[in-house]
Amino acid sequence: MTDPITEIHVLLVEDDPGDVLMTQEAFEHHKLRNQLHVVSDGVEALAFLRGEGEYAGSPRPGLILLDLNLPRKDGRQVLEEVKNDQTLRSIPVVVLTTSQAEEDILRSYNLHANAYVAKPVDFERFIEVIRQIDDFFVSVVKLPR
Repeated sequence: MTDPITEIHVLLVEDDPGDVLMTQEAFEHHKLRNQLHVVSDGVEALAFLRGEGEYAGSPRPGLILLDLNLPRKDGRQVLEEVKNDQTLRSIPVVVLTTSQAEEDILRSYNLHANAYVAKPVDFERFIEVIRQIDDFFVSVVKLPR
C-alpha cells in the first residue's frame, strides 16, 4: 500500500516578479496541490520561517525554493542561517537561481543545500523543472513532519 501524497507548504524566496509569476503558473498548470508562499528577500524569508512580525503564525514549509541573488539578505546567507538553525535545518532547500557559476554551486552544497537548479530561460522548460522539483520532493522523497 502506498502512502497518500500529502500537501506541503512551499516557500519561494524570489525577488524577480517574472520568476514568481512563472513559478505560480507552474503550480497552477500542473495542478500542484502544494501551497506556495512567496517572499521577496532574505530578511522576509527568515521572518517567515521563524514566524516573526507579519509572519507570526505562518506555516512551516516542507520545501524552500531559494534564489541566491536577493536584496537585504543574500540567498547564501539565508541558506547558511537555515542550515545552522536547529529548528529549520531539516527543511529541504533547493537553490533555484540563474547563476551557473561553479563557486555558487560549490558554496551552496557546502552550506548544505539539498539541490542546486539553474533556472531555465525557456518558459515551458521552467514549468517542467518546477514540476519535477515538486514531484521529487513531495512524491518521491520522505520529508520530516
